[in-house]
Amino acid sequence: MIIVPVKDGDNIERALKKFKRKFDKTGAIRELRSRKAFEKPSVKRRLAKEKAIYVQHLRLQEDE
Repeated sequence: MIIVPVKDGDNIERALKKFKRKFDKTGAIRELRSRKAFEKPSVKRRLAKEKAIYVQHLRLQEDE
């Protein structure tokens, strides 16, 4: 459970921003989306490899 202490006179917008930041760090939404549909381990590895190749290609283009 995420707890964000708010003192009297504190800005509610700031507290909401802290809550959102803490919630993003937990990764709950990412996990829910990944659990929506089963993905085979071989597919996960293949996608990770493709992403690594793509990022490496971008970095090589950036250096040129």
